[in-house]
Amino acid sequence: MGNRILIIDDEVQLRGLLSRIISLEGYEVVEAGDCRTGLKQLESFAPEVVLCDVRLPDGNGVEMVEKIRQAAPQTEVILLTAYGNIPDGVQAIKNGAFDYITKGDDNNKILPLLSRAVEKVEMSRRLAQLEKQVGEKFSFDTVLGNSPAIREAIELARKVAATDATVLVTGETGTGKEVFAQAIHQNSARAKRSFVAVNCSAFSKELLESELFGHRAGAFTGAVKDKKGLFEEASGGTIFLDEIGEMAFDLQAKLLRVIESGEFIKVGETRPTKVDVRIVAATNRDLKQEIAEGRFREDLYYRLSVFRIHLPPLRERPEDIEAYVRMFAGRFGMKMGRRVEHIEPEYLERLRLHGWPGNVRELRNVVERSLIMAEGTVLRAADLPLEMQRSDASGRPAGGEALDLASVEREHIARVLRRTGGNKTRTAALLGIGLTTLYRKIEEYGL
Repeated sequence: MGNRILIIDDEVQLRGLLSRIISLEGYEVVEAGDCRTGLKQLESFAPEVVLCDVRLPDGNGVEMVEKIRQAAPQTEVILLTAYGNIPDGVQAIKNGAFDYITKGDDNNKILPLLSRAVEKVEMSRRLAQLEKQVGEKFSFDTVLGNSPAIREAIELARKVAATDATVLVTGETGTGKEVFAQAIHQNSARAKRSFVAVNCSAFSKELLESELFGHRAGAFTGAVKDKKGLFEEASGGTIFLDEIGEMAFDLQAKLLRVIESGEFIKVGETRPTKVDVRIVAATNRDLKQEIAEGRFREDLYYRLSVFRIHLPPLRERPEDIEAYVRMFAGRFGMKMGRRVEHIEPEYLERLRLHGWPGNVRELRNVVERSLIMAEGTVLRAADLPLEMQRSDASGRPAGGEALDLASVEREHIARVLRRTGGNKTRTAALLGIGLTTLYRKIEEYGL
């Protein structure tokens, strides 16, 4: 096992017996005969669990629990006493002891108790490591780019993260709006509570209302039981409303009420439900134009855009492309068991000349494809998609248009998306395909 156990007891024989029993189970054991020695061993030995007698020559085990927990918060303490004393036991648990057992009577309980205490310590450590990894993953330090525009966006996000202000993140599809929303949440006082993300364009009006606010059983056909909405799930934390410009006009009024009063009424309910939620919204559309055309509420816009962060498209910051390529190459290389040792300058130059309608998301897909195509440990221009191998600044092959079917289809979908301002429902209708098919194509082409 290798887990470390510290025994603090002034009875030498009992201490030695416990040490032998515990050692035979594979634990590493050290001993101490008093509080002073025990605290020194705690610092140098760093045990997972301390077995501590209640009566010691220079102190009291119940009080030692508090000192041990202060010095080593993840270490668990099990108290041993020759006399079962309920008030001492209660106080020990209040001070943070894992358990409290009587010597002699409970010897058969020590090993199972130790096992459970060690398991709790290991779980706490795994959880702490996971929280650290999550914090690192969504840290602003991991947002790549040194261009002035992206550095300004990062600085704004850092400042607003410490507040509870509603944030509107704007930018084209694929610029990393959800990454920023996650980083804002992770660097806020709400970091230990839920982060809930919902794409407003992925649901019909009725379904989105039920998803966001929940419903009561019988509220509509198919509502066989009460359902908690995403606002309730996110209470105490953050809700990320992606593609907010796609939300139905009458549903926007309900969202406005949540922002203004912190309450809403579930579908089929008559009494309001209160929540404490921070809202981060995102859109790739011009909401002021949507207001002018009567598709978005002006009052909601001003409540959402208390603090606005704009993410620049990748084509406006070509100097950041190399950092993304190296990051994606490392990430996908690890998954594929491949290692990229060199990236040809021509490979990077081709990428800088591309128009990037799908932004960072498209670049990620291109790098992943390149690793599949590459031979050896070098990324070459020949590993890029055909339309990028000889492209001009527009992203089209020099001297003519791409003629392969996939390139033509991708370019047409991108053109219609731009024409509709990123509205997926209208784009699918204009293309004459289903919404699900459109989403699949967007993901396939990195748009």
